[in-house]
Amino acid sequence: MKNALIWGLVIGVLSAAWLFITHALGYDISDDKTAPYEYLSIFIPIIGLFFGIKGYRDYELAGNMGFLEALIQSFKILLFGGILAVFAGIVYINYIQAGNNFAAFSGRMFGALLIGLLSSLAVSLVLATKSNKVD
Repeated sequence: MKNALIWGLVIGVLSAAWLFITHALGYDISDDKTAPYEYLSIFIPIIGLFFGIKGYRDYELAGNMGFLEALIQSFKILLFGGILAVFAGIVYINYIQAGNNFAAFSGRMFGALLIGLLSSLAVSLVLATKSNKVD
């Protein structure tokens, strides 16, 4: 659980920092248009999950981890990171970028959820070391 909390905090803090840095550079979410550099934020959960699951496999499971173990751990990481990122997003949408932009922000959060789920599947497949034969 400690590993999930640490890497969830890393993903959440980096996601919140990304949100505030893009605001400082002059980007806002008042419309439904996605800026090209916004796609770079996809790498935050992918890299965070990769190193979080790799650390979990190497240090807590002695290098022997199944797909389901990796998937559950990645969901824990994403849960902690998502809570922090959504909290930062709520602060951002209510106090910094105040206005009628809830629809644009909720669309971005749904996209982040999909990216997180797909990233957790991919990272779990890549880092699983035990093969369970199903007959």
